[in-house]
Amino acid sequence: MTTEGRPAVLSREEAAAFAGRVRRDGGTLVFTNGVFDLLHPGHVRYLQRARSLGSALMVGVNADASVRRNKGAGRPINPEEERAEVLAALAPVDAVVIFDEDTPAEIIRAVQPDVLVKGADWPADRIVGRDTVEARGGRVVLMEVEPGHSTSAIIERVRGAE
Repeated sequence: MTTEGRPAVLSREEAAAFAGRVRRDGGTLVFTNGVFDLLHPGHVRYLQRARSLGSALMVGVNADASVRRNKGAGRPINPEEERAEVLAALAPVDAVVIFDEDTPAEIIRAVQPDVLVKGADWPADRIVGRDTVEARGGRVVLMEVEPGHSTSAIIERVRGAE
């Protein structure tokens, strides 16, 4: 499940087993999700803060087809396997799982995180998985988004330089 001490990208079943081990060992599993297409300092800071909320951080990554359905035909820039590999190499990240659905609802149900983290730009009543996490006594944390850092802005800057 790990490669040279770093997490591998997990299947849904492996992710659920990982989550179970964290809880059996008395730990707190933190979960967040997103596209993570072009990593920037805002992503890194967000993941560092998310990791500080528990003993393990799992990141759900939208599969390519999910990204296209949510963001349009021009996305993602990088394929899902590469986005997941880069995330798995980051120090704050303990596990990565790719999900095909448009929302992370099913993967959140599968891993049952103790803490669900989303960017504060999301309205609290629209956070997918909130019901699952809170039903088992977990909590949802809205994390401030780093101003001045955005994948969409990077893409626009690059396209403008063409």
